[in-house]
Amino acid sequence: MSIEVGSVLEGTVTGITNFGAFVELPEGKVGLIHISEVADVYVKDVKDFLKEKDKVKVKVLTVDGNKIGLSIKQLQEKKPPQPVAQKSSAAPAKFAPRKPFKNDFRRSNNYPGTTTFEDKLSQFLKDSDEKLTDLRKKTDSKRGGRGSRHYE
Repeated sequence: MSIEVGSVLEGTVTGITNFGAFVELPEGKVGLIHISEVADVYVKDVKDFLKEKDKVKVKVLTVDGNKIGLSIKQLQEKKPPQPVAQKSSAAPAKFAPRKPFKNDFRRSNNYPGTTTFEDKLSQFLKDSDEKLTDLRKKTDSKRGGRGSRHYE
């Protein structure tokens, strides 16, 4: 029996590492079950799920020369997702609509008469410059003028 991608085989766990488990397959070949392919749940330690000399059924994921990638997880039946229980039978709360802020450039009615992208961009840049100028004035007055000191 040749080892091909997708085939299901039975093997024996020969070694366990922190990144997975080595399994001896038929014909004396050895494959690796990566820690992410051991179980459907988070696996912190492979030893919690497998022991040496365990007989396991595995699916062949990859065959690359002497390297054989195996999976136990893909043979397990997928559990259907559990529906989330609602706290009450009342209708779900509606979100409040977003309130536009003063210079919301995404709304076309804020810039009457401008329709092209270039016009909107130039208006946005103008508004940004005004805001930066106001911000600089406020911060300069608080700290004494952008680091420049007046000595007299």
